[in-house]
Amino acid sequence: MKLSPQNSPPSDAAERRSIRPVVCYPIDNLPAFDSALYGRARQELTLIHEVFVQPRDAATFEVPSGHFFRIVCSDGSQVGDLNLWNANDLGERFFSGKTRALHGTHVSVGDRLWSNLPHLRPMATITQDTLDWYGWDGDGGSVHDVIGTRCDPYTNKLLNGTDYHHCCHSNFTRALAAKTGLALDEAEKHVHDVLNVFMCTGFTADTHQYFMKASPARTGDYLEFFAEMDLLGALSACPGGDCGTSHSSEEARCFPLRVEVYKAKAEALAGLPMSALPAYSGSHGV
Repeated sequence: MKLSPQNSPPSDAAERRSIRPVVCYPIDNLPAFDSALYGRARQELTLIHEVFVQPRDAATFEVPSGHFFRIVCSDGSQVGDLNLWNANDLGERFFSGKTRALHGTHVSVGDRLWSNLPHLRPMATITQDTLDWYGWDGDGGSVHDVIGTRCDPYTNKLLNGTDYHHCCHSNFTRALAAKTGLALDEAEKHVHDVLNVFMCTGFTADTHQYFMKASPARTGDYLEFFAEMDLLGALSACPGGDCGTSHSSEEARCFPLRVEVYKAKAEALAGLPMSALPAYSGSHGV
């Protein structure tokens, strides 16, 4: 929370504040989301795999390039934290900061999840969102944010003075270690900032602090993606439940989540980009 201003506003304060904002990263030159193309691709999908994520825990899943996957509220209103890696290279992973800079604080249909530098490729494209009706509420909140980092035991210790090991960060660490055989301290280095699926968040109007409120998700709601590359994912069923009261606790009512992986007909995938965007060479002008 910021302190009260210590300096009086200058005579031209109103003029300075009224300067027109400029979007930092206009995306007009990116390939547009072709809803008809993705719509045809998803007309005949075959469920090939399911992963169930228990409350206050995480699980990994794999999605081959050209497949669809859904994160489903299977039993009640529940927030999930998502990590994504290139299945063939853990060094390439979801970059929430650049995704936020390109698509805004909250994502939905047509937005892409981008990978970290020096790769900067679309990892997955959002193709369906049963909560797209929510939009922006009166508090400035919306769903599926790329603002929050993930709940973690370090911040919990800092703010509450207690140890709590069902935070999403710890859940990811254990799940990735179990999947890869990495030691916990090595697996932890690959855990990264998340897409907060189903979470309703924003910034307060007065102090501009990050807030959460009860998720509008209900049983049957889902967020669907198209995998632009071979993906290894990890999903944590947040210990805050619907995040209406607490971020990390044993008191919040929590539900499981489900990940569904779907295969499309090969002929239906014709024309889909699958990470065909040009990449920077990495020469840095040298």
